[in-house]
Amino acid sequence: MLSNLSKLEAINTMLSVIGESPVNTLVGAVSADTQIALNVLDEVNRDVQAKGWHFNTEFDVVLTPDVNTKLISFPSGYLRVDLEAHNAGDLDVVVRGTKLYDRKEHTFEFDDEVKATVVYGLDFEDLPHSAKQYITIRAARILQDRVVGSTTHHQFTRNDESYAWTSLIEYEGWTADHSIFDNADTFNAVRRGSPIDRVS
Repeated sequence: MLSNLSKLEAINTMLSVIGESPVNTLVGAVSADTQIALNVLDEVNRDVQAKGWHFNTEFDVVLTPDVNTKLISFPSGYLRVDLEAHNAGDLDVVVRGTKLYDRKEHTFEFDDEVKATVVYGLDFEDLPHSAKQYITIRAARILQDRVVGSTTHHQFTRNDESYAWTSLIEYEGWTADHSIFDNADTFNAVRRGSPIDRVS
């Protein structure tokens, strides 16, 4: 039975792109190239996940202010926090550092809990295969560009990256069940009805 792509396998894929030998472990002291590969993989992992996908986004997450400070703080694993229109009310909230800030009232202090849409940063091992594959190929291309800089290798890896991106988008559509009516512009166009109805 095939196993899921591990972080070790991802790193070895990246190392192969720059002509380095595979490694047996990521624990303890590692070579300079392996450490660079790890750094690039983590960088790309955060960047890709920050876009927000079905597998790492949750809606109506309750964020409660601290009893003493009234601050709403959250761990670094929160890549994006947003108050949807139906939850925002009179609030105009943005993220500053690891805290919510109310731009309307010019304060970090909140009297009540709020509900937000949260994009979480998951560990590489917890991602679906399509996401792991895309992140690995993109990270390999970036690593090759930074370390080797071969135009030929860039193009080969870029082609693989495009294929992996298509697979990820296909997986997202399959699991999230998106429709054209999820788009606000489409919804508004459909909702306005026939122009004949508006003039009659």
